[in-house]
Amino acid sequence: MLDIRKAQHRGNANHGWLHSRHTFSFGHYHDANQQGFSDLLVINDDRVAPGKGFGTHPHRDMEIFSYVLEGALEHKDSMGTGSVIRPGDVQMMSAGTGVRHSEFNHSGVEPVHFLQIWIVPGARGAAPRYQQVHFSEADKRGRLRQIISPEGADGSLAVHQDARVYAGLFDGSEESADLDVGPGRNVYVHVARGSLEVNGERLSEGDGARIRDAGALRFAHGEGAEVLVFDLRPNELPSMPH
Repeated sequence: MLDIRKAQHRGNANHGWLHSRHTFSFGHYHDANQQGFSDLLVINDDRVAPGKGFGTHPHRDMEIFSYVLEGALEHKDSMGTGSVIRPGDVQMMSAGTGVRHSEFNHSGVEPVHFLQIWIVPGARGAAPRYQQVHFSEADKRGRLRQIISPEGADGSLAVHQDARVYAGLFDGSEESADLDVGPGRNVYVHVARGSLEVNGERLSEGDGARIRDAGALRFAHGEGAEVLVFDLRPNELPSMPH
């Protein structure tokens, strides 16, 4: 069974330079029924105006990754990392014992559209680290490409948690993929754009679905679809590590 949350039911924040849709409670948006899912704490769908962005601010003990859909996102942090993240790039910042960073629209004329996602780590106090990998369209076309895993398997980014993230592009009846996470696992599906069917249920841009005790899943009949799939531990709500 898919517990579907439609895009229009997400939290909404419009700060002029930033328009953000919140899948789970974040900032001034609070919904007691939307406090994350397993170790997945935040999915923010952010659109940032040209030349604007988030000034330097701190994080600790959180796995934070950005997935750019359109435009270019500029990142700088207290580890000395500076980079520009474009479509196909996935950036992971493990905040660990503490890091400060800023994120700005790299362009002065074009907006940037990206997802920022937080996963609660399995333990506190890890050394901060930065990772960035590019996954081409061919890597994701008609399949689910693992982009994040605990061990950084198959060229994916490593995360301090028992979590795996897949990205896929699906268009037309001939492109489909199956994912079997095994019994007892939780899965969260987020449709970044377009639409597709998950086990026969239609999901559109911005929609999300909780799937408990997921087992086998089928992704098919996409219409310009880009999807992220989170394979998560079976605990229902995220809990900060002790």
